Amino acid sequence: MVEYETGNWFKILFRINGSVLPKITFRVLVVTLLSCGVTYLNFGLGYELPNSMRLHTVVGVALGLLLVFRTNASYERFWEGRILVGEMVTQSRDLARKTAGYLVDSPFETRERIGRYIIAMFATIRRSLRRERDAEELTVLLSADELVILESSSAPPLILARWLTDLFHAENMAGRLSETKLRIFEPNITEMIRLWGGAERILKTPIPFAYAHHIKGFLFLFCVTSPFALLGTMGVYAPVGVAVIAYGLFGIDEIGIEIEEPFGYHTNDLPMDGIGETIARNVCDVLDLDSCFIPKSQDGKKGIYR
Repeated sequence: MVEYETGNWFKILFRINGSVLPKITFRVLVVTLLSCGVTYLNFGLGYELPNSMRLHTVVGVALGLLLVFRTNASYERFWEGRILVGEMVTQSRDLARKTAGYLVDSPFETRERIGRYIIAMFATIRRSLRRERDAEELTVLLSADELVILESSSAPPLILARWLTDLFHAENMAGRLSETKLRIFEPNITEMIRLWGGAERILKTPIPFAYAHHIKGFLFLFCVTSPFALLGTMGVYAPVGVAVIAYGLFGIDEIGIEIEEPFGYHTNDLPMDGIGETIARNVCDVLDLDSCFIPKSQDGKKGIYR
């Protein structure tokens, strides 16, 4: 996710990194060149081309509504994803807090193992939402045998949830955790699974293809035919107007595309790696672990042990 100063207007205006400009430049250029061709036919070769703005005025309203709906739908998905991930952070912290408070009589190795599983659970959820299978980055958290089990599983986060449940149950059977306190841990684990399911719903339910196809076709036709609407008012400068229109409309559409799946590696996606590191550091602090185990996948780094 791009971090920026919201009040620095000019710095935001002239910043390219994180904007959709690199992705729409080719489309804007194509439409502008077509507009130059139309302008040349009309003024250079003397063809009397139609130049009425009436159709584009009416159609532009409908296209604007479609684009607004598209962008709003994408932002709702982005914001819901942020809420779900934020709740995962809360549940992870609460689970670590309860572990530190209620398992004081348990061996330190048990609390450390629980902490590793909490961190690994979010890491596997993050990897699941990015459709990644390689679990090499989790070597700082799990044993070789555990990694083999996860790599062969169709739902690694569910396996981590089961392991956590097994650990708490084992502490109960050993007499170090009462039945009442045992039941306190279960809602956190269940909630993590529910939140993962909510994020998967966003990931696996894209904007319907018919809508995406239609709006792109509609948008392209509108921009390609814009020169005919501007010839009468802008004359030889019609391509400039077309370029501005294409930049605005293609940009709005591209913003919706970029934020509709917020869990990936796009510049404007959620900072999943940073959130995972926050969870790791919080869990290590609460459980008072000597070392902090931080799985990372960004910049080619598979794992960091601190």
